[in-house]
Amino acid sequence: MDFTSRMAALLGAFRRERNGAVADSMRFYGAPCGLNYGVSLPTLRTLARAEAADHDFAKYLWRQDVRCLRLAALHIADPARLTPGEFAFWGDGLLNSEIAAEAAFALLSRIGAFPELFAAWIAPDAGWLRQYAALMAAARVPHPSPAWAVPAAAVVHEAAAASIPEAHLLAHGAVALFTALGTRNEENRQAVLRAAGSLGQLPAEDCVHEELAWRLEV
Repeated sequence: MDFTSRMAALLGAFRRERNGAVADSMRFYGAPCGLNYGVSLPTLRTLARAEAADHDFAKYLWRQDVRCLRLAALHIADPARLTPGEFAFWGDGLLNSEIAAEAAFALLSRIGAFPELFAAWIAPDAGWLRQYAALMAAARVPHPSPAWAVPAAAVVHEAAAASIPEAHLLAHGAVALFTALGTRNEENRQAVLRAAGSLGQLPAEDCVHEELAWRLEV
């Protein structure tokens, strides 16, 4: 069965699960996909995981302007095949915060080249969607690096200073990473506290301070 036929079959399964109420209640930052059946994330994950891993098919789905197909691609892709040469391809498909968060959960945190991806996507000119995905994925990798704390804090500060609407998302992403780091050992905890200590009192920065106050018992 070719990719078009396989996509049509998968789309049919999603269509049977369509839910207008879910679609109407969705809240995210960024651009919407052209087509959205409103399939809930738990249902979408179950249907996508029933497919065999197929990286090329996943890339085919990722190109489609259909929410459920793009999200399904993240579960069908092979993390071992996502190399630095594909960073731009997957990054360009992060249309909104929902897709970025699911990418972090389902795919990015599992790739072998994650340190390289983090360095590329946390950069000041990477854009907030890549930065958010990088932070959320960094919080999920098996061995997060304490060296990531400083650029994570810098991203929050820059977004807060620029008053971008998505600054609070980056703050939550940084908190997730800081928590993952700081709860591993005292050395990491101190690295997190130093990085967070560089933040000021703008709203997104205050969010980080307040969250860490109880998560790390500062």
